[in-house]
Amino acid sequence: MESSTTELVLARHGETEWSRSGRHTGRTDVELTQAGEEQARALSTVLAGRTWAHVLVSPAVRAWRTAQLAGLDGGRREPGLWEWDYGGYEGRTSADIRRERPGWYLWSDGIIPGDAEHPGETIEQVGERVDAVLDQVRSMLDDGDVAIVAHGHILRVLTARWLGLEPSAGRLFRLDTGTVSRLGAEHDRPVISVWNSPLST
Repeated sequence: MESSTTELVLARHGETEWSRSGRHTGRTDVELTQAGEEQARALSTVLAGRTWAHVLVSPAVRAWRTAQLAGLDGGRREPGLWEWDYGGYEGRTSADIRRERPGWYLWSDGIIPGDAEHPGETIEQVGERVDAVLDQVRSMLDDGDVAIVAHGHILRVLTARWLGLEPSAGRLFRLDTGTVSRLGAEHDRPVISVWNSPLST
């Protein structure tokens, strides 16, 4: 798993209308904007030339479409990579929520329950989901590089857990749409090799 010769490469999906406006997008299956599709196509230039032992993709349309446009269309849908279920805060912006809960912060204050389609998750539950994905990934890395295409918050939690940190440490890792990050190892210890890399670099 922690060989420095293989990497776990993370790609956040391209822009959607909801990500552009800052709306929390968990299980709502919104599509990419035109700009988001352009971001996804640009990912192919960054990811080209690598051989992928495995590709895991969130089942969400925005992630799956990003994978296709980025040249990762041979991937497997992984339910564990769905975005954080924001419950009653689905579709709402942080500014809107703070009008009701001054000082609210997702990473420490969590969400409120929603409807049947958006029951909501605690940060601990998100961490458990991510741990199950990482258990698979660690074995997959024995075969070569692994790519994951998913969402901002779930990838931030995944990175925290890769590093052996609490799930809430994902708050430390800002992650923009249409970017690539790389996780690897140095001296058999998990590290971040590249983070939130814009495609212009």
